[in-house]
Amino acid sequence: MESSRLCSRQGCGRPAVATLTYVYADSTVVLGPLARMPEPHVYDLCAHHVDRFTAPRGWEIVRLEIPEPRRVIAQDDVYALADAVHQAQVRDAATMDRLAPRRTRDRLGGEEAPPPAKPGLHLVPRSDTVSSDESDPDEDQGPRNDPEKD
Repeated sequence: MESSRLCSRQGCGRPAVATLTYVYADSTVVLGPLARMPEPHVYDLCAHHVDRFTAPRGWEIVRLEIPEPRRVIAQDDVYALADAVHQAQVRDAATMDRLAPRRTRDRLGGEEAPPPAKPGLHLVPRSDTVSSDESDPDEDQGPRNDPEKD
């Protein structure tokens, strides 16, 4: 969120970026990031006046790191960025559709075709030649309950 506070220097209307505090007991001037709330007995300075500031003779200056002010992005730039992202998504979707292998269902006749099988598995048609009554005698049918053996 941008600060609405202005530089405390007489006649300057630039936005404030730093706070200047005098510590009289230590003869020290502290120049640091803009305070969250305006306070009495401190001074808000713009970037121009922060760079040109000098302390009184015999005073020490403590300069704390002042973060770069965030650049305000114009509304047109935001719209242009959103449009570029949208166009990239559309282009990527079209490329994927063009490069993706065609699905088995599409190749075999559309919606009426059976679903694609898993790799390595094949659909085997049911044979009408073998009925449920006929069975292979060599085929193991599993355990049977034989009343004579019990």
